[in-house]
Parts: sequence; structure tokens; C-alpha cells
Amino acid sequence: MLRLTPGALTSQRLEQRPAGLPTHLFIHGGLGPTRSDAVVFHRSGPVRIPDAGLDQLARLRRSGTPLWLRLQGLADRMVLHRLLDGLEVPAVLHAPLLEVPQRPQVKGLEEVLLVILHRLSFARDPSYLVSEQVALVLLPGLLITVEEGGSGDPFPTLTEWLLSQSGSLEDRDLDDILHFLIDDLLDGLFPMLEAISLKLDALEESSLRNPRPLILRRSYEFRSNLRIIRTLIWPLRHQIRLLLRQRQWLLGPEALEGFRDMAELVDQLFEACGSLRSQCDAITHSYAATIGNRMNQVMKTLTILTSIFAPLTFIAGIYGMNFEYMPELRWHHGYALVMLFMAAVAAAQAWWLWHRGWFQDWTGQR
Repeated sequence: MLRLTPGALTSQRLEQRPAGLPTHLFIHGGLGPTRSDAVVFHRSGPVRIPDAGLDQLARLRRSGTPLWLRLQGLADRMVLHRLLDGLEVPAVLHAPLLEVPQRPQVKGLEEVLLVILHRLSFARDPSYLVSEQVALVLLPGLLITVEEGGSGDPFPTLTEWLLSQSGSLEDRDLDDILHFLIDDLLDGLFPMLEAISLKLDALEESSLRNPRPLILRRSYEFRSNLRIIRTLIWPLRHQIRLLLRQRQWLLGPEALEGFRDMAELVDQLFEACGSLRSQCDAITHSYAATIGNRMNQVMKTLTILTSIFAPLTFIAGIYGMNFEYMPELRWHHGYALVMLFMAAVAAAQAWWLWHRGWFQDWTGQR
């Protein structure tokens, strides 16, 4: 029987989903169809049992055979509760396993270890982030994974590797499998961050060469995605270290070493998110600086035109007056002389501005 401290292993719902729904969940109205299968670790080697029934799983559980139960989809809650009750999973774990969305957490007591993460991915547009919850619980001789969506086989790479092995579970303890599963979920974030980094590099180059309002909007979208990823990683930094200090007996030496590496991995992800967010700020600043330079160039062009035509306007204003007695009014070549004088003034003004460097384009390559 679990001896729970206040707040331990309880459901911690998020106010809203951290990102959008994947396509397969969106099609099913947010609740994917429920599927279940199991990997049973016999002495001869692991065996996969598709669509395993409750009676068969309960017999394996009572016999002490190590078992990895994989549940996908939360549409049929009755079936899920029946499976969990039949495998003697404590009732206090039902809510954090089956309610979505939950806060990311890594919590453990003497006889149970609960991990809740979110599998993040991109939609067709890399600026649009989608997520689905993955809950994992480790009990003596039993590992359960509950995927909110699961459009394909659960954790196909690890499953294929396990089924290719032979022999007992001695070298493949359930705690090591739990570590590999968490590591697989976290490792999936690195390609996403790399893709975001490439997109931000392209945006930064565009903000200098051809700034457009779309660049600023895309930068804000990527910054929002980085904030979501960072928010989902932040609780793990403290909780993994707390788990290592608890000396959880369900975790063997290799699994503990794996969780120490995982703590460093979380730190790397957190720092990478901070670095990319700083790059988003740099894009905003470079965009604002480039737009400012463009505006300065426009104002400089208008100033050049004004400074050249101002004396010409002054001369034309003088000779446009209708006084009867003007000294130059009856000159035979007066019009040509005034036009030549105005051209000379404009040329002298343009030469002076060019000599001062006003005709230089300060905005760089367009």
C-alpha cells in the first residue's frame, strides 16, 4: 500500500494544452481510439502480445513475469480503468495517467515512479507546434506507458530492438527501459531545436537584406514555440535531481546513471532554448535597425531634393513677382540666363552634398 505525502502523485492539470493537437487526435475530436498491447519478458526472451486481454495480463502479473503494457488513445476510459484495476495499479495513479493535459513531472515513492512528458513535434508548418501527452509509471515488475495519441506502433525503435534479443530480463531491466523511453522523448527535441535554429538564421539574414513585417511575425511565432518547449522542460530540472537524491530502490545503478545523464540533457535543452530565444530578440533588433536605416535613407533622399530645389524655388519666386519696374524684366536673354543660373546653383548644391557623402546608400545591399 502506498504511503502518500500531501500532493505526491496527484493529478496536476494544465489550464490549457501547451501546443496544438496532432492531426490524428484532431480527427478523432481530441481522444484517439484506445488500443493496447504488451511486451512480456519471458526467460526465453521478450514476446509481444497484441491486443492482450485483461485475464491474460493479470495471470502474467500474478506469476511475477516482467511486463511492459503499452496503452494508446484515451477514448474508452472504462477499458483503461479496468486494465489498470486488473493489474493492481493504485487508484491514485489513474487520474495523472488518464487526464490531459498534465504538467510535466518526475515523481517517485518507494513502490512507484511516475513520469509525465509531452511529445512535441512540428505540423506541416515548422512554426506550428503540436503535442501529445505520454505518461509512464514503473511498479515492481510492471511498466506502463499511456500515450494520448499514438497513431502508429508505440516506441517502434526500442520495441524492435527488444524483440530481437533473447534470454531473460537480466540485462534489460524495466527501469532501464523506462530510462530509454524518457531519453527517446527528450532526444526528439534536439532535431526540432536545430530546425528552429536554421529557420532563425534565415530570418536574421532576411531581416538585414529585405526586412518585411512577415519576418517579425515569424520570429514571434518561433519565440512562442521556444517558450512552450522551455516551460515543459523547466520542471524536470529540479524533479530529476530530487529523484536522484531519494535513492529510489526501483532504479538500479545503470538506470540511476542514465537519469544523471538525463539531468545534463535537460540542462542542455534548457540552455539551447535560452540561446535561441536570444536569437529571436536579435532578429527583432536587427529588423528594427534595418527599418530605421531604410527610413533614414528615405528622409535623407527627401532632404537632398528639398535642399537642391529650395534655392531654385527662391529664384523662381523672385522672378515670378509682377512688379512693373524690375531691372531684368526687359532683358532679351533674361530667361536663358536665369535658367542657366538655376542649373549652376543646382549643380553646385548637388556637388557639395555629394562631397559631404550624402549620396551614399547607408542601407547596404537590398
